Amino acid sequence: MKLVFCVAAALVVSSASLAQEKGPIMLVRPAGAQPAAKPAAKPAHTPIYDEAADARAVIAAAVATAKKENRRVLIQWGANWCGWCTILHDTLKKDRGLAHQIQYEYDLVHVDVGQFDRNMDLAAFYGAELRGNGIPYLTVLDGDGKVLTNQPTGPLERPVTPPTEPGGTIDAGYQLDKVGEFLKKFEARPWQAEEVLQRGLSEAGAQHKAVFLHFGAPWCGWCHKLEGWMSRPEIAALLDKAFIGVKIDVDRMPGGPEVLAKYNTKAAGGIPWFVFLSPDGKVIADSTAPEGNTGFPYKDEEIAYFGTMLKKANLPEADIDALIASLKSGRETK
Repeated sequence: MKLVFCVAAALVVSSASLAQEKGPIMLVRPAGAQPAAKPAAKPAHTPIYDEAADARAVIAAAVATAKKENRRVLIQWGANWCGWCTILHDTLKKDRGLAHQIQYEYDLVHVDVGQFDRNMDLAAFYGAELRGNGIPYLTVLDGDGKVLTNQPTGPLERPVTPPTEPGGTIDAGYQLDKVGEFLKKFEARPWQAEEVLQRGLSEAGAQHKAVFLHFGAPWCGWCHKLEGWMSRPEIAALLDKAFIGVKIDVDRMPGGPEVLAKYNTKAAGGIPWFVFLSPDGKVIADSTAPEGNTGFPYKDEEIAYFGTMLKKANLPEADIDALIASLKSGRETK
């Protein structure tokens, strides 16, 4: 039987082991040992690794986002056949503490290595020694794409012990405290909200622009919609003519709530909340409409109010029309 290893460990796991679509767990056992255990019943798993993805492009995009957001990139090298890869993915997703760390501090990228015949040159570029350590394997990059660490995941696993009874199940998984310590160790140092704002105001003064100051948080879906719209190339090109974009993360940046309270004096509810500022910090317009916080402009009245904000910031009429048209055409069912 040809074995393809996920992880170099004391117990050697076959290519079928621990993969939820691949049948029963099988372990290489000494002669006379108990029969292989049956896996606990689990639902079919959606493939984690996009086998057709351009891994270089995906990593480059994640690095760009990490630089902008002061986060790290966490590359999980693996494959869809690898049961330990599935377990690690589920652990990071389902454990509340680890999921919070990933959501707040990392941009997670899954890179498929096939049968150790795909993206191996890319792994070598980042110094990820997959052949000697197996998969899954972790690489952490900073916002400049620099490797901060490479981590085999074997040391993060819980010990796998044979079942006490024939036909019993094997409980395989990761040590949550060790995984959490690893993630915590390589988090980016937080940016101070007031310093971020002052840099933006200074840049705006040097370029004779206004500041588009917007407030968000990692958990805020509408914040991500606003940021995604602002980052679209055709939208960014229009906004960049008039604004220096500054984001304050009210959860991740020390002083973030205080800066929000400084400008959102009416305490209009919810985020995203945004304000246009002159380079000296004076308010040109903010997203508090008569009906409340506009947030991401979605409804007709919200889009119309955003248009009035853009007029106060002296954007050219043609640019305002293009931005408004983009918001209207990009609407989906809420």
